Amino acid sequence: MTLPFDGPGRRVMPPMRRELRRLILIVAALVFVVMFVVPWLATFATDWLWFREVGFTAVYLTSLGWRVALFVVGAGLAYAIVGGNIRLAAGRPGKTPALFIHRPNQPPLDVTAVVPRMLRLGALLVAFVVAVSLSALWMTFVQALHAAPVGTADPLFGRDIGFYMFQLPAVSVGLGLVIALLVLSLAAVLLVYVLRGELPLVPRHAVANPGAERHVGALLAALFLLTAVRLWIVRSAELLYSTTGPLAGASYTDVHVMLPGIRLSAAVAVIGAGLVLYGAARGKLLRWGLIAVGAYAAVGVVARGIVPYAVQRLVVLPNELVKETPYLKDHIVATRAAWGISGVQTRPLSGEARLTMADIKANAPTINNVRLWERDLLQQTFKQLQEIRTYYDFVSVNDDRYTIDGDYRQVHLSARELNSSSLPTQTFINNRLTFTHGMGVTMAPVNQVTSEGLPVLFIQDLPPTSSEGFALKRPEIYYGQLTDSYVFVHTAQKEFDYPSGDSDVYTSYAGTGGVPVGSFWRRALYAWEFGSAKILFSSDITAGARIMYHRNIMDRATTALPFLQFDPEPYVVVTDSGGLEWVLDGYTTSGGYPYSEPVGDNNYMRNSVKVTINAYNGAITAYAMDPNDPVLRTYEAIFPGIFRPLADMPADIVRHLRYPGRLFRIQATLEATYHMDAPDAFYHREDQWQIPAPSNQGGEAVPFMRHIIMRLPGEQKEEFIYMTPFTPRGKDNLAAWMVARMDGAHYGQLMVYQFPKQSLVYGPRQIVNRINQDTDISRQITLWDQRGSQVIRGELLVIPIEESLVYVQPLFLRASGGSIPELKRVVVASGNRVVMGETLDQALNAMFGSGAAVPVSEAADTLDTGAVSPAAPPAAGAAAAPAGTVAQLLQQAQDHYDRALAAQRAGNWAEYGRQIDALGAVIRQLQSRQHQ
Repeated sequence: MTLPFDGPGRRVMPPMRRELRRLILIVAALVFVVMFVVPWLATFATDWLWFREVGFTAVYLTSLGWRVALFVVGAGLAYAIVGGNIRLAAGRPGKTPALFIHRPNQPPLDVTAVVPRMLRLGALLVAFVVAVSLSALWMTFVQALHAAPVGTADPLFGRDIGFYMFQLPAVSVGLGLVIALLVLSLAAVLLVYVLRGELPLVPRHAVANPGAERHVGALLAALFLLTAVRLWIVRSAELLYSTTGPLAGASYTDVHVMLPGIRLSAAVAVIGAGLVLYGAARGKLLRWGLIAVGAYAAVGVVARGIVPYAVQRLVVLPNELVKETPYLKDHIVATRAAWGISGVQTRPLSGEARLTMADIKANAPTINNVRLWERDLLQQTFKQLQEIRTYYDFVSVNDDRYTIDGDYRQVHLSARELNSSSLPTQTFINNRLTFTHGMGVTMAPVNQVTSEGLPVLFIQDLPPTSSEGFALKRPEIYYGQLTDSYVFVHTAQKEFDYPSGDSDVYTSYAGTGGVPVGSFWRRALYAWEFGSAKILFSSDITAGARIMYHRNIMDRATTALPFLQFDPEPYVVVTDSGGLEWVLDGYTTSGGYPYSEPVGDNNYMRNSVKVTINAYNGAITAYAMDPNDPVLRTYEAIFPGIFRPLADMPADIVRHLRYPGRLFRIQATLEATYHMDAPDAFYHREDQWQIPAPSNQGGEAVPFMRHIIMRLPGEQKEEFIYMTPFTPRGKDNLAAWMVARMDGAHYGQLMVYQFPKQSLVYGPRQIVNRINQDTDISRQITLWDQRGSQVIRGELLVIPIEESLVYVQPLFLRASGGSIPELKRVVVASGNRVVMGETLDQALNAMFGSGAAVPVSEAADTLDTGAVSPAAPPAAGAAAAPAGTVAQLLQQAQDHYDRALAAQRAGNWAEYGRQIDALGAVIRQLQSRQHQ
């Protein structure tokens, strides 16, 4: 059908076509509303209800307000710059239209009219992208407005470091955004003017329109000026993070060559702006524009490329230490300050102390809390002994300390959580209404075992019971590490509480957690949000029902406090009132600390926030640990009232605060190098340390970094610490050990105890080699490690005692195909000696006490209480020295061997060990007869 036309190139749309177009627009609008607007509104409503429930509406409203404001500002700014320039160019009286014939018998298309319309649509798209991007960076801008000073100036420009941490990122983003918009505007305007013939591609054949030249010249001059500002402020400041030299921070070349080159480029950019404006005013924009761009590019290549490269290669590298010494000092000081190791206290050790039994007894609290159980092995044991039902699970095992019967004891603690994916029947009622929570914790001392080699349990079973005075009055876990899905409480459906014999015990939630969801509209809202119509139509969800979501404690904390990073190891505390409280370590971080060594994306970190989450009602409380942290002070200015002072934290939580593992690992790794504060020693790495490599492939990621209860040298009382040893880089002997203190007023203090360089103190790898070379221990392990059993060598424990060390390694035995490891032997090493006993007591007595002459194989089978006690007498029939002829001894050896095999087949490992010990005694008697 041929359409009528109204003038050249303009179509007149028929009424039917107009109605169809209107209908399409209406349908598109409805689809947009259903697919985008309604889901956003539902998410907004559910988020608002959740933030109101937990009391963090200030975070939500501040975030939402800034996001909306930056979206509007970003969209308006972007369209004003790009769209405004396009309209200005297209609205000028043009020359002859550029016509394009695209179909025969159709009027030609005026390109000069179509292209601006397309560019304006492109400007809308650019405005949307800018708005979304800018709103995502809301924290960058709000931090710049509320920046707290650090109180330390950078050594190059003398600005407060807070400028680089908080304000420089916003300045960089703002300048970069405007420059990008001007570049897009310039490209669009040039396209319009060239198509209209107002800026000819070949100036000799046509004359440029003065107005078009002035417009393009103004845009180009603005680009030059903003580039100059960015060079002077942002690019100069970025030198403080340079990697041109040997380390992070401005180096000799950066300060003496690159910085002058940047400033020269900025000056040339300002001059270039003047040249462009001059050319536009004189009608010679192209000539002067090319001169300005060429001059700026040439200066940039020479002053910021060729000359710095040549100076670095020809002047600095041959004399690097001399040239870089002042900047190495700045780097060391900044790194130690940014990562919180500037206050590490160093104390020398003699390295010549020889331990005696008196030293062991004087440090009984340390010995009584030697951590024999590996957390991963203990987790396997908990799973087998204490999960009770298949739908319970132990996610992790954590270290903590409690005062039990007047003794300061280190324990392992693990929460028994509900794993809904393991429920035998996956239904809405089971997953959302009935099975809503986990139940209680399992607690075990770190070094006690039963006669079968299994852990002693201080808290166990369902409902949780304790032999040590712990009374769990609120053991239910509605909020934990496995609670990834939403549930409903206060419904018509009873909640499963715990199994009791052949029956089950049910309960009804009595807390305040969750959002009320009894009304029809609330149910409809959550049905839409979670995509389940059952929420709307279920008769079990009554008027008093509440919905719990964001129940995973990591998700809960990051949702409430999205600007913090959290340590990946939360831990649960049994409170004095019998409840369970989760504790999470929150980190304030920054990547903008000048001269500091980066680790990942950050070069500054503090554990300035402790977050507690109640396992029953989900209450979130954030406590300020470090009021001097500038990042925390900035957040407090942005979100007033959300952080409570540490003095408000309950005493029964304060007693269990731990120094966070992720931060300590970073600090220990940095301290291994940055304890050398002299630039020449630091440059040569002449005294660099390292954390020892693991002695086997299993165990923890950093096996020698452990929690220990011990009395530090020079202190009067034992305390809970985080400890790691250091060996010289590339060597195996011990150089020092580092601790993070956690108790009372000493919380957060970092200390390094350093051995003399001239003394030889065996390191972990050397001790492992000595254990492997011990014939008695090797024989015992060889006898065990055969078909039907598996020997698991625990990680080597480094135990500081006075000014010396004791090494302890537990040995576990597990039946082939089994999953319950049993602690069977303990190896102790000190100095040049290595001994093994069935318990830590026996091994220590063999090493330091009256049992020092007792062979390893003659250790008795006793219950290890962790206390230092005299060696027990040999078990009857197991280690008594046999007598008789050689034939009789051979018969006894055969009898013990047969009994050992029978015990092994029966799984009686205690009897198996006794018979193997007796066999060893017979073999030694035979050897003595041979030498007679």
